[in-house]
Amino acid sequence: MACGASTQPLFNFKLSLSRPTPRTKTSQAFISYTQNRRHPCSAYKARFKANFPLFPELSLLSGRGLKFNVGAGKEYTSGEEDVSLVSDARNQEDFSWFSVILPFLFPALGGLLFGYDIGATSGATISLQSPELSGTTWFNLSAIQLGLVVSGSLYGALLGCLLVYPIADFLGRRRELIMAAVLYMLGALITAYAPSLGVLLAGRLFYGLGIGLAMHGAPLYIAETCPSQIRGTLVSLKELFIVLGILLGYFVGSFQIDVVGGWRYMFGVSAPVALIMGLGMWSLPPSPRWLLLRAVQGKGLLEDYKDKAILALSKLRGRPPGDKLSVRQIEENIASLKSAYADQDSEGSFLEVFQGPSLKAFIIGGGLVLFQQITGQPSVLYYAGQILQVCLTMCYLILILKTAGFSAASDATRVSVIIGVFKFLMTWIAVLKVDDLGRRPLLIGGVSGIALSLFLLSAYYKVLGGLPIVAVAALLLYVGCYQISFGPVSWLMVSEIFPLQTRGRGISLAVLTNFGSNAIVTFAFSPLKEFLGAENLFLLFGGIALLSLLFVFFVVPETKGLSLEEIESKVLK
Repeated sequence: MACGASTQPLFNFKLSLSRPTPRTKTSQAFISYTQNRRHPCSAYKARFKANFPLFPELSLLSGRGLKFNVGAGKEYTSGEEDVSLVSDARNQEDFSWFSVILPFLFPALGGLLFGYDIGATSGATISLQSPELSGTTWFNLSAIQLGLVVSGSLYGALLGCLLVYPIADFLGRRRELIMAAVLYMLGALITAYAPSLGVLLAGRLFYGLGIGLAMHGAPLYIAETCPSQIRGTLVSLKELFIVLGILLGYFVGSFQIDVVGGWRYMFGVSAPVALIMGLGMWSLPPSPRWLLLRAVQGKGLLEDYKDKAILALSKLRGRPPGDKLSVRQIEENIASLKSAYADQDSEGSFLEVFQGPSLKAFIIGGGLVLFQQITGQPSVLYYAGQILQVCLTMCYLILILKTAGFSAASDATRVSVIIGVFKFLMTWIAVLKVDDLGRRPLLIGGVSGIALSLFLLSAYYKVLGGLPIVAVAALLLYVGCYQISFGPVSWLMVSEIFPLQTRGRGISLAVLTNFGSNAIVTFAFSPLKEFLGAENLFLLFGGIALLSLLFVFFVVPETKGLSLEEIESKVLK
């Protein structure tokens, strides 16, 4: 049995209007911490508590599971002050991956199903419009009808974000993800068995509603239930699941593209995955942070919510049900929550997300997901196939085709898979480094690369048209830098930056901003391309990327290793 590191509260919401008092120096604290590790468990707990009374940590107990320490230390710089928030010694925590895997995996399946829809739709639309392979009498779709099929899930996601805003805290993270799984499965089955275009569009709308709920609830649940020092890794890993879903959609599409009615299989494959997601979320406990929030909001008997929070925390940390450590932590944190929100309305106002610390959080999180889209991500990927196909064609001409009948155009259908694999690899790098390097270094480095790649693409279309290798290098640079910065880190910051009381509504607005700006950029792309030309369009995106770099540098804080409560009390205050 592992030794617990502390009996202090997991959720520290106490607010202070005065400057913090001086604390033990890091070097002295670390020496004391190292010496205390030689003592038995009982003595260790008492000594650790005495040495670090202001920085509680929650140890994860899970029997004989695999255990290791993850250290996370940083300094957060804001304005003219440098305030040290955490140190390696304070944020080291023993935990077992076994107790972390399932609370991450089942919510992350919501991201995988979102990515799968992106990948599968590209092949499904080809199959749906084929007179020979469609298997329908309504295969001859107009441009508007095809656009509705492709973007139907996007409209559903936007609607889902709007619907979840007023009810996010009522539903809770777990029930929201169960509803998302039901909508995913319902949408997939309706689409797969659609007898007409109208039914098909209804299925796409239901599936999109599932996307909206999943992309809101998944980062919330993962961020609120995982250990703070691996929060960045796990939330970024959810982005990797989205990329994995895109790849899965491409592969399923390539296998079913020559099958009569293959589009039905492409859309229907997501149904069993949604079932697994729903059953998995049903087996998981609610977020203890959400339960405590509902308790202090007076939404039920305090003792009932307290008991549920204790059981949820025990299960998430691999402890026996109702263990004394969880009981003590929950009791102390209820008192902290009551103190933190004593002068506020129990539910808060409908527009509270636009006030005080919540507004600051929305500027940070909403700004990141906005810049994520308006730096041209949908447009650059639109050109990806065209650029790589040009490069492939030139390579084939240079090497002289060795296989009779081989065509660069036919090989271009694999371009999306190539880009998908590259995105997967680069996202994996972000997953490995986000809790080591921090959020700001990845954002600053990645956005700088995005700006450079956009200027290179503009130069290619202006003066370097005879050097397609420049375009390919710029494209790969853009995709790679996006996947180590805006791709995973924006969603990570959104999941952790909002205060507990407005976290549900704040994230719903951020997700709405993301999908809304994606739709605007997608729909404005064609007229902007005709008006400005490709070279000036990429130049415009490059200028926006420079603005986003300034935004990251001056506005976005570092949150590596901080608990959600430390972010609320120290970064947002």
